[in-house]
Amino acid sequence: MATAVKNREKENKKDKNLKGEEKIFDREELYHDEEMEKHKRMKKKVYFKELKKLEIELVKLQEWVKAKKLKVVIIFEGRDAAGKGGVIKTIAGCLNPRICRVVALGVPTEKEKTQWYFQRYVAHLPVAGEIVLFDRSWYNRAGVEKVMGFCTNEEYEEFLRSCPEFEKMLIRSGIILIKYWFSVSDHEQEKRFQDRIKDPTKRWKISPMDIESRDKWVEYSMAKDKMFAYTDTKQSPWYVVEGDDKRRARLNCIHHLLSLVPYEDLTPKPFKLPPLKQDVAYVRPPKTEQTFVPEVY
Repeated sequence: MATAVKNREKENKKDKNLKGEEKIFDREELYHDEEMEKHKRMKKKVYFKELKKLEIELVKLQEWVKAKKLKVVIIFEGRDAAGKGGVIKTIAGCLNPRICRVVALGVPTEKEKTQWYFQRYVAHLPVAGEIVLFDRSWYNRAGVEKVMGFCTNEEYEEFLRSCPEFEKMLIRSGIILIKYWFSVSDHEQEKRFQDRIKDPTKRWKISPMDIESRDKWVEYSMAKDKMFAYTDTKQSPWYVVEGDDKRRARLNCIHHLLSLVPYEDLTPKPFKLPPLKQDVAYVRPPKTEQTFVPEVY
């Protein structure tokens, strides 16, 4: 009993800053919270070790897709700065660009605005033996177009009705369709925005649209919920990736992707290169006749 009283007294001393029921945190406490958050994040050494293993498996998947003439579409959606671009670069970075290509369409032209909505996306679908990574996709209509008022309510409702049917058609045609939604907290998104503003090499990533969207967090959440209600189907489900820790998000996404497409190891076996042939009749022209890039570094 005496111990319990002492503990309660200690707690009362700690909570001297209480105002009503709300505790006022000082800068040191906030800094401590940020340090704890950093501590929880995956270490670089662990990340690159695991990534190397997954990259080997991605190459195996690539060779399987090529050999079996599969058609794979992977959609990456989510909030701004949620980590979509990072995982797309990670996947595409170790694969053959002739087999795995990235599609990131800009604003539709005046002509494209008059087309059937899905038409400009259909032109980028894979042929046999290809993997296509969509950095945003036809789901623009359910997100930014709806929230920012770039489409009418009739166009939006028609999209929600027709999208599941469109995706069923793709799947029936033999396309393997995989959809990822990258989730990020408002706190982490704001932090990444601030980091991008400070870094000149990343500042281009923030568009005027991103700035305007910051005040519409709830509207985007509601739009995402409705989009999931209509398009998270058994045939074509959404897979949500927790994106606050970029490294874990990339590894988790790639690991999950590999589990969805059964494949076998068809990578070429190691081999020895034949010795270089020496042609004594060849005379190399002098270097002074060539224009070289200045060696600044």
